Amino acid sequence: MRLPLLSLAVAASAFAQPVTFGVRVGEPLTDFASTVQSALGSGNNVSLNQRPYILGPTVELRLPAGLGIELDALYRRQNYTETIVTANPPTTQTTTFTSTSADAWEFPLLGKYRFGPKLIHPFFDAGIAFDSLQGLSQTVKNTVDNITNASSSGTPSQLLHSTVHGYVFGGGLDIKFLVIHIQPEIRYTRWGAKQFFSVSGWLNSNQNQAEFLLGITF
Repeated sequence: MRLPLLSLAVAASAFAQPVTFGVRVGEPLTDFASTVQSALGSGNNVSLNQRPYILGPTVELRLPAGLGIELDALYRRQNYTETIVTANPPTTQTTTFTSTSADAWEFPLLGKYRFGPKLIHPFFDAGIAFDSLQGLSQTVKNTVDNITNASSSGTPSQLLHSTVHGYVFGGGLDIKFLVIHIQPEIRYTRWGAKQFFSVSGWLNSNQNQAEFLLGITF
């Protein structure tokens, strides 16, 4: 009889732990890909247009002894463009402009450990993350002697994997102000695979990701 009662008490204690909700905002400290300009040849151009922000909801189950389990859903916008100019003397010139965009949703599941004084807690966290590309779109415009033809696709030619997983490590401070927790953090993720890769070598996904995040939770 004691064992079921003890199990019930442990379960009740677990569900009684505080759950905090909030939002995380931040900015990438690394680009989502690297480019090699020389791979395209003279007169051609490639550029990354990564939005300088990250944002999304966060939830954490706070456990005894400074432990916690956190789940985030972080959004960022990615875009890259490629321009290839081909001259055919004496008069013909062909310009191919390619624009690729995607919504990247990252889902880190982290274990967290806090320590230190009551109002300011340094913390470390680690866990796994999944990154999923949604709304993929690639538009190609070919212009020959001022005549333009356009086409679009939901599967970019440089796409290798729309979903990848990786391992996350981070650290920061948990600053309590009344009922609000403010959490500045530096986080590093090592992705297990590339999402984009160009055979010609001008585009290559970055598997090392660093970011600054600011959490505000209640």
